[in-house]
Amino acid sequence: MEEWIPLLDIFLKSPSPETQASLWLDEASNSSSSSSSSSSSPINRSSFVSLLKKQSYITDQNSSPPANKVMFIETLPNMVQSRILSFLLYDHERFCGKDLVWLAREILGGSGKEVDFWVQRAAQNLLDRMPERKFDWISRLDLGSADEDGIGEEFDSVPDWLTEKKAGSTGVILPWLPVSCADVGSETLVVDSCNEEDVMSQSRETMEVDHREAVDDNDDEINVALQPYVHEMAVNLRAQMKSCESTSQVLALCDEIRKLCLGKGGDCLRVLALVEPWNADDETAAVLLSNLHSGSEEEEVGWPSQVLCSTVLPKFLALEKSASRVLISATIEFCKIHQRAAEYGLVFPLMLRKEGINNFICEVVSRVLKECWHLGHIAAFCQKLLCERTEERTFMFLPCHRDLISDDLTWNESLFILFQNILTHDVPLTQGSVDCLVSKVQEMAERYCKSLKFGNFLLHFISKFAPMLHAHKYPLIESVKCTNSLVTKSILSKLNAM
Repeated sequence: MEEWIPLLDIFLKSPSPETQASLWLDEASNSSSSSSSSSSSPINRSSFVSLLKKQSYITDQNSSPPANKVMFIETLPNMVQSRILSFLLYDHERFCGKDLVWLAREILGGSGKEVDFWVQRAAQNLLDRMPERKFDWISRLDLGSADEDGIGEEFDSVPDWLTEKKAGSTGVILPWLPVSCADVGSETLVVDSCNEEDVMSQSRETMEVDHREAVDDNDDEINVALQPYVHEMAVNLRAQMKSCESTSQVLALCDEIRKLCLGKGGDCLRVLALVEPWNADDETAAVLLSNLHSGSEEEEVGWPSQVLCSTVLPKFLALEKSASRVLISATIEFCKIHQRAAEYGLVFPLMLRKEGINNFICEVVSRVLKECWHLGHIAAFCQKLLCERTEERTFMFLPCHRDLISDDLTWNESLFILFQNILTHDVPLTQGSVDCLVSKVQEMAERYCKSLKFGNFLLHFISKFAPMLHAHKYPLIESVKCTNSLVTKSILSKLNAM
């Protein structure tokens, strides 16, 4: 096990684990083959996968049932698991495809335990990439060796247990199923021979979920949806908020709002839309933010996200000057406690501001990322932000702010400044995020050909992620040649040195 510690250390600490892990395995494999020792097992890609698949038992002294059996990879931290799976995807052509498919499937559903979102995402990406991919419900069929007729015959045939039951019975097969034994033949089809793409498309449409949790912006619908007494209380609370003159009054108001939203079964977003806490001054908003949440760390998304998107998000969306110190401090303290809520109820909507972020919003987001989130959380957020799968962008806002938020990023100089701040913070971006940024650089090079802010971002980007940019070297050189800023020569020098 000791010989694998350097590789695991790469997955734990390296900013670009995919390329470094591949190089380490190459070097270790060469040295292992040159000094062939019978006492030590060889270090190569096959033995690495065997290590990840190695089964072990987790025992609980307080429980009498047998110990849980897990794979070695499942005993590692979630961040390390997702990085290992990303590396297997990056280098999948040099591994046994059957082993990778088995490993990904076991992680996704083999243990029966809840899987971390990013581990599940990485395992699913690995499974999607493999040419041996099969659907879960026919995973036992050998699609690689059987012909289409054999597959259809096996898939459409009656199960063995049902055939045996039919042979020994003359009545109905199952008491709750009105089908007699005579109706069941070996040629009975169990599925309709419709187009597979139509089935999958229909399934996707059925399962599609709108991740934008917002209420309708029609006041009449809000009034109808809420009970009359709830609506009346919300309007009274709005009037009280405007007349608050002391902290004690604001604290009493917080209790009333929380009871109305959580204690009486009201629709929180609709109630908050009527109370309009974003119209309070910054001092009052800071007290509301600090005291509206219940303080429970288990409730990470629902109520805390609603508090953020109704109290400070509208203020920051309209920010045209530096935010007040009291509001920033309260926001930072709240986001430290509720990190996921900060993503859904504040940072994501700010990043998708229809007009694009400005320097003041950039400053707010940079502070939240730097002071409240772990580096792995920031890397995961960047992956979701930069990828084109909008269904993975889960965020929350009120209906009256719908027109301020777009479905896609609006790229401008302030956004490049934000990503430069992220790079300065040594965030370990994934290969997918790096590829997306390269694509955006190529697209925006001519527009910001004389922008020093764009040039500084590109210089930091190439300096930090040079090992992950080898495949993009020559396209980047052509894009940089379109620019004419003070750092153009420095950027070209770094690219030529790669």
